[in-house]
Amino acid sequence: MNKPARIIFMGTPEFAVHALSALHKNDRNVVLVVTQPDRRKGRGRQLSAPPVKKAALNFGYKVIQPPTIRSGEFSNIITEYEPDFIVVVAFGHIIAKNILDIPRVATLNIHASLLPKYRGSAPIQWATIKGEDKTGVTIMLMDEGMDTGDILLSSEIEIGPDDTSGTLHERLANLGADLLIQTLNAFETGDIHPVPQDHSQATYAPLLKKNDGLIDWNAPAQSIKAFIRGMTPWPGAFTFHGEKRLKIFKAKNIFTDTTDVPGTVMKGFPDELWIATGKGVLSILEIQGESGKRLLIKDFLRGYTLPPGTHLH
Repeated sequence: MNKPARIIFMGTPEFAVHALSALHKNDRNVVLVVTQPDRRKGRGRQLSAPPVKKAALNFGYKVIQPPTIRSGEFSNIITEYEPDFIVVVAFGHIIAKNILDIPRVATLNIHASLLPKYRGSAPIQWATIKGEDKTGVTIMLMDEGMDTGDILLSSEIEIGPDDTSGTLHERLANLGADLLIQTLNAFETGDIHPVPQDHSQATYAPLLKKNDGLIDWNAPAQSIKAFIRGMTPWPGAFTFHGEKRLKIFKAKNIFTDTTDVPGTVMKGFPDELWIATGKGVLSILEIQGESGKRLLIKDFLRGYTLPPGTHLH
């Protein structure tokens, strides 16, 4: 390309900010940023701008927040900007073919998994929940399917035994930003080679809801630990003691057998909380009561009694 490629960026949450920042730092020609409308959040229900909007305005980019992207008006706006690329990062809505086909070169997407594994809205959480030991980022050509387009570049990272979806989020966002710049460079040099996905190997990562964090104590301890890591920081893993919700942030496996009913508090040292599971025992390390703050288990147990035999559900 003889002149700087014209880029329209579409994204909403913090994950997408990293990619937008990389475009800015590399002096890419971002001609328009499209993001979701401001939403009311928190107890005060105050209007809050998406992270991408805040970043884009700070960089001096023009921002639009259409209530829908399926209108002819939106399509006309995008067409008027004559983009070479549209870059989509966690925008939040399916993008129709008439929009995908507007750029002169391509519509690109950053997806936080090693496609075709974990297509969908929550790939970071599900890779962790499923106990994967690696994940990564894929840059793909967008098509009408859900994360089904040809792969342009991908890169993997290890998932450590104590990684949560929160710790992975930052690393994957940075990796995706780097890969995006590499991909744009490859287009400029002509060194780009789309590879179709093997759809037979596809797995899915559906959107998580708040109530999906309920712990199933019938599962093995190893699986519950992975579940807690995947649900942290959102939507959060939790269990109930009677009517009281206890949020669990960190746990470890205790390699011992038990005949106790899953969910039963076991006898242990005064500053430990061991819970029987469907296979093995889970030791809770960090927890939060219904109206308290996140605490180490020894601090929590100073003010909250869970005697052996108590059943969590």
